[in-house]
Amino acid sequence: METQQQTVAIFVGGGPAPGINGVIAAATIEARNRGWRVLGLYDGLSWLAEGITTQTRSLRIRDVSRIHGTGGSILRVSRRGNVHEPEIRKRVLEGLGRLGVNALISIGGDGTASAAAALAREGTRLRVIHVPKTIDNDLPIPGGFSTFGFQTARHIGVELVQHLMEDAKTTGRWYLVITMGRDAGHLAMGIGKAAGATMTLIPEEFSSDRVSIDELALPIEGSIIRRLSEGRRDGVVVIAEGLARKIDTSTIVDEACIERDNQGQVRLSDLPLGNVLRSHLNKTLEARGIDVNVTTKVIGYELRCAPPIPFDTEYTRELGFAAMRALRKETANGVVCRVDGRIQVLPFEEMIDAETGRMPVRMVDTKSESFMVAARYQIRLRKSDLDDPERRARLALASGLDEAGLIQRFQSIAVKDHWFGEEVPEE
Repeated sequence: METQQQTVAIFVGGGPAPGINGVIAAATIEARNRGWRVLGLYDGLSWLAEGITTQTRSLRIRDVSRIHGTGGSILRVSRRGNVHEPEIRKRVLEGLGRLGVNALISIGGDGTASAAAALAREGTRLRVIHVPKTIDNDLPIPGGFSTFGFQTARHIGVELVQHLMEDAKTTGRWYLVITMGRDAGHLAMGIGKAAGATMTLIPEEFSSDRVSIDELALPIEGSIIRRLSEGRRDGVVVIAEGLARKIDTSTIVDEACIERDNQGQVRLSDLPLGNVLRSHLNKTLEARGIDVNVTTKVIGYELRCAPPIPFDTEYTRELGFAAMRALRKETANGVVCRVDGRIQVLPFEEMIDAETGRMPVRMVDTKSESFMVAARYQIRLRKSDLDDPERRARLALASGLDEAGLIQRFQSIAVKDHWFGEEVPEE
């Protein structure tokens, strides 16, 4: 029999994502309607990790009834509080005990899921349900279903890129648009594909762990050359920030673009990817007498706290409700997901890699139809461009190279026809 003494705590880890408040609201309303006490933990687990239990708020239905359509997080977010350290984990569990908490809902990405699983393993009387969120869409939700926040981030990203596309066309410039995507290119591809960007570049295209700056810039250069051969000086390239991790920094010539730590090592997390690529492209093209205006734009923080679109509003209310329902029914600790159209809780053991202690990263499948369609409608140099004498001559003129030099420089990136499934003759 449920009693008033049942208390569920809710916290948000990692970065913001549209829809967080929807989860908080739905879980709170369901809990309150069942006679549970609801406690919101401010700033993730950071205060409990320091042994402080006063940074909380009691949540009632009237506190949350209209927040599902708002951006941000009423409980704020934090990445601090590493519960994998035994002393910190002990403080967090003791703090939850002092607060009378016997059930926990965590909202976050792979790091927060890992923390939730660690608390569930050690907190013998603590039931834990994790709600996965990230605008990167790189968590392994079964059936390829998106993580909440992704659809809203893509929607707003598309609007921004479409505006930049119009500006590029009007002013005759190229934009290199860097989007979030720490490891995978889902957000960049989703934005670029839906917006109809000139080109999208994601980490999954490069099989090697280390790529030279010239290899990374070459597909963009090819796109610029192709556009110039058609009489256009504009374009927008959407680039996933995770590509910065692949760059062989020894190949970056412009030291002004590089930040180093006290030991002189390049901090890849702080590498200004857009500026590095722009600098390289400018030098490469100018050396051949090609004048192109290249501008960089980073979009990411604009997306994270936006009000959720209806998809994420509906989705997060389902997740919040299901998380609380699982706690009431004492379902096994785990991750709440939509599986085959139904909301289910999958045990942490099924979702978290035993070796790393984290959820595996879901990468873009470059052999999928979705990727093939995205690639098909991009402006890239293709093998057919180099094989056709008339097009090859125009490209050579635009590139500042002779035809032999054109083929030598671009043939490695032009052999991408397998992306299109079948060869489709161009009009």
